[in-house]
Order: sequence, then C-alpha cells, then structure tokens
Amino acid sequence: MGWWEGCDGTRLLIAPDSDATGSKGRLLSLRHPKSGNTTCYIFINGVLLELNWFKQSYRSWFLGDYVCEDGRVSTATPVDPVFLMLPLFEEARMKKGDDPGKFRLLEEIIFVNGYPGYQYLLPVAENCMRVVCETKEIGSSRFFRLADSKVLAWLSFKVCKLKGTLPVLDQNYAARDEKDTLADAVSIIREYVKDEPWLKLLCDNLKYHV
Repeated sequence: MGWWEGCDGTRLLIAPDSDATGSKGRLLSLRHPKSGNTTCYIFINGVLLELNWFKQSYRSWFLGDYVCEDGRVSTATPVDPVFLMLPLFEEARMKKGDDPGKFRLLEEIIFVNGYPGYQYLLPVAENCMRVVCETKEIGSSRFFRLADSKVLAWLSFKVCKLKGTLPVLDQNYAARDEKDTLADAVSIIREYVKDEPWLKLLCDNLKYHV
C-alpha cells in the first residue's frame, strides 16, 4: 500500500509490492477491452495492473504526517494483457465472412491513434499474443493474425482456472455446485470481452447459457 500524486492531489493506492529494484510504474490510458472507454492502467516490470477507484462519504486518510481529506482509494490488480490487446488484433486482421483475415506487423497492430500507451506494451505483446495468434515470418519480420480457435481455447482455459481458484479464495464458493461456480467464472470473463463474438463462442463451447 502506498500513495501517489494525481493531477489534483494525493491518492491512496493499494497495489502489489514493487520488487527490490524500486522500479516505478508507468500510468497508461488504454481502451477498456469490452466498453472501449478510456481506462487507467499501471505497467511495471512487465506486469499490467488495472486501476479502480472507490469513494465513501466522510472518509479521510492519514498519509505520513498529514491528513488527506479526499478519502478516495485506488486499487491496482493484475490483468492479462491479452484481454487489452484482443480488440486491437481483432480489428487489425480485417476478417470478412469465412476469410480468416490478414497477417499484420505487431508494431502496426498496437499503434492506436490517441492512445500512445499501447506502445509501452510492445515488450510483452509478442509473447502474450502468441497464445491467441497465428504467426508468419518473412525475412526478419514476424506477422500476426488472430485465430478464433486459439482465442476460444484461451478463454476456456481462463474459465477453467477461475473455477479452480474461486473456491480457494472464498470458502462460500466451496459450498456451491459446479454450475454456479461456472456461472461466476463466466461472469468475470464477461467483464473483459465483448459479447460478440467472444462471449457467445465461449458459452457455446462450454454449453452454457448466459
């Protein structure tokens, strides 16, 4: 837990501890993968963290030797960069009908007008997106194309991991049946992917109806 200076004052931030190098995170403005709205993230040591703000009435914080009257608190939690880049790669392949779309250079795909923050994800983008993309090498250049089958397999894996993790995080989940746990896992994934085509494909694959 620590605090950071926002443009209009000090904010309390709850986030994972930084490593021994004392590296400072970079605040990025990126598009939310589901809504497309501008959302704040922190990128530090190759890890992408999602920022969320909470505020309650009549709350303040003791920060060091003074009181911060603004009682808002920010939380930073890890998020898989694949979620953030999935819409970019979907748009970049320009898929039409049964045509699988085009292979594109990584630098072209993550160049988003008005959102320079994506450029900072370049060091992790290639390794992250290999799991959901087909690749082609021409000379010294590597090209990427999103593959529906790989995206579906990745999303199904995410749901499977959540189904196993939720009962460990909260004992209340341990008493629930598998169908309810599946519903909760799908609900979490739904916050980060568009209903069409990804959520529909995922639910069809899991034989689950939202």
